[in-house]
Amino acid sequence: MSTNETIVSEALGRLHKLSPAGYALGFHIELMAPKFVFQTYPKAWLDHYSSNGLLMVDPMVAWGFSNEGTERWSNLDDSSGVMKLASEYGMKFGAVVAVNTNGSRSLGGLARSDRELTDEEIELIFKDMKLIHDATADTSELNEATLAHLKKMAVMVTHPGS
Repeated sequence: MSTNETIVSEALGRLHKLSPAGYALGFHIELMAPKFVFQTYPKAWLDHYSSNGLLMVDPMVAWGFSNEGTERWSNLDDSSGVMKLASEYGMKFGAVVAVNTNGSRSLGGLARSDRELTDEEIELIFKDMKLIHDATADTSELNEATLAHLKKMAVMVTHPGS
């Protein structure tokens, strides 16, 4: 396993522990399409979110494209009701993270069902998002095997058992 694969794998493991209700992470988004996506939100939520086009009204997405850093879900303007609906799927608390380096933007939403994330946890989440962002920044520098493994990891995280 390459250094970049190890960085991504270890960071995803830490993010999973910090967000037991799931996460959705998109790295290096260009024209609304990320190069890498890792999702562990409940499948029922992912299906509902997708089939109802909630991406277009998601306050995390709006915040993430307008800001850098982190914000708790409870501080977002949820006039569209997306966060309220997410709570019905067990994702009651969470944070949004936005990383932007040299015009390349990565976004993440991470959830818990039991309590708000602490400031320290949110800081750790940001650091791991930045690690993954940096490790996947220049795919031209990654060898074919590493790139293939990272894409396979994205599928395995998003679709366990695949």
